[in-house]
Amino acid sequence: MSLQQTWNLDSVFPGGADSAELSSFLEALQQDIQQLDQEVKGAKVPASLDEVSATQNIIELYGSCFARIREASAFVSCLTAQNVNDKKASQISGRVMSLSAVLQSVKTQFDNLLRGMNDELWADWIKSEKVAEYNFVLNESRDQAKEKMSPELESLALALGVDGYHGWSDMYDTIVSKIKIPYEENGKTEMLSAGQAFNKLHDPRREVRQELFEKWENAWSASADYCADTLNHLSGFRLKLYEKRGWDDVLKEPLAIGRMTKETLDTMWGVIQDTKPVLVEYLNRKAKLLGLEALDWTDVDAPIRTSAAKIPYEEAAASVVEQFGKFNPKMAEFAQMAFDKGWVEAEDRSGKRPGAFCTSFPNSKQTRVFMTFGGTASNVSTLAHELGHAYHQHVMDGVPVLNQRYAMNVAETASTFAEMIVFDALVKGAADEQEKLALLEEKVQRNVAFFMNIHARFLFETRFYEQRKTSLLSASEISDLMVEAQKEAYLGALSSYHPHFWASKLHFYITRVPFYNFPYTFGYMFSTGLYVRAMEEGSSFADKYDALLRDTGVMTVENLAKKHLDVDLTQRDFWQSAADLCISDVKQFLKMTDHLV
Repeated sequence: MSLQQTWNLDSVFPGGADSAELSSFLEALQQDIQQLDQEVKGAKVPASLDEVSATQNIIELYGSCFARIREASAFVSCLTAQNVNDKKASQISGRVMSLSAVLQSVKTQFDNLLRGMNDELWADWIKSEKVAEYNFVLNESRDQAKEKMSPELESLALALGVDGYHGWSDMYDTIVSKIKIPYEENGKTEMLSAGQAFNKLHDPRREVRQELFEKWENAWSASADYCADTLNHLSGFRLKLYEKRGWDDVLKEPLAIGRMTKETLDTMWGVIQDTKPVLVEYLNRKAKLLGLEALDWTDVDAPIRTSAAKIPYEEAAASVVEQFGKFNPKMAEFAQMAFDKGWVEAEDRSGKRPGAFCTSFPNSKQTRVFMTFGGTASNVSTLAHELGHAYHQHVMDGVPVLNQRYAMNVAETASTFAEMIVFDALVKGAADEQEKLALLEEKVQRNVAFFMNIHARFLFETRFYEQRKTSLLSASEISDLMVEAQKEAYLGALSSYHPHFWASKLHFYITRVPFYNFPYTFGYMFSTGLYVRAMEEGSSFADKYDALLRDTGVMTVENLAKKHLDVDLTQRDFWQSAADLCISDVKQFLKMTDHLV
């Protein structure tokens, strides 16, 4: 039985961008946001428990508006991803973003009321029955309000950001929609979208990869000036806002969003840096297996078996469900439901946005997974990854919506943990040595991606922002920074690099989470550490894992790890346990290929 590879969005709002239900939904949402705005503007800084109790209605109405903004935003993001040329969806996206900015402005004003409360009154109120469940998020909002500009200026920045900051982010979608790359196969030339061309960059045939990569670089080079303008102005807006808030460190906001300390981040990177030499051994061994002196950029993710057959989508889906079930039957049931209900968009067709994501609909308690499935082992990994995100949200469905706002780093924990479940089980259950080696290499490639590729992005973005503080950067200067970061992150192990990676990668243009890079590596390392615990504790760990996921919206990562794992993330021990498991995979790969070189 073949599985549907296009998602069903009609169960959320029927009719796509022309949905009458969506239009009515947005109208009602706009009215409620206006009502919320009036209530907040009419409120005064509470001076007693009786006065502060009146804010309960504000909290409840804000929670309702927040859930519906997420619902609408998720829907239009699905529309624009499935068809980058859907102009009406883009227009609706602009409206949703404007409503979101207004809602954020209202929250800024409300947070200022919280900031104005005296500490004694605050301490009494935050323990009261009505708001005790929101203790963490309310304390967080109050503390963050103390470090921002006046609510009037913050509201102005939010309003200007719709067509400024976020407007430049939207520019990426316009640029990528124009990317067309010619590809000839079987005597027929077709124009590939960016998403389709990206999949071809992982083709097992080296000549195909190299041909596509040259065309890929050329296409992004032709758009580089537009991308440079976009990135320069997006980052300039962000830096100016930081300056007005008195923030010197560009990592202040992403760390706050991730609810983690710089000490934790530095400890993680330190362990990773010490782990890289063994990954260089892997890269050098892989080069020999491919008959090369050194790998170039397109060889890093290439399979070592050029005859690798394509994996049917149905087989990939069945494998994910099966392996999820071995860890936790509830995960398997959820994944099967997602496939059965058409929550996954996987069809390989033109007009789709490149990349993959999972988005949530808190009002209707649904999720959607987006990707372009091309039949590679990497695609299976991506499918498991995004369904891991979806399961995380599924576990959170019973949690109050304001407590569901978990950060990207712990979101990436759930997704990479799901990947690990699938690939570890597949490696152990491989039918023969060739299959086992191919799957093991896919696992090792993930180490390279999170320890080297993501680190290159982090190094690049950190240095780009430092230089951007003083001047605009040209496209060629940005490309130079990109190659410099890649060489450092890969310890100079490759023979060629990807100068226009910065132009092609969506993550550099995302505005809702600045520095959309290190949270991936955190999630990978944290999930690996969790997996070590899962192997030690067995089936009893599944319930502990679900409990940890449910707490991700109401704790710092340090407190989350302390409560559920009894570990200190500012120390090396936990991170080293994760790195040791990664190293064991690399050493197994080296041992299995000793006789092949």
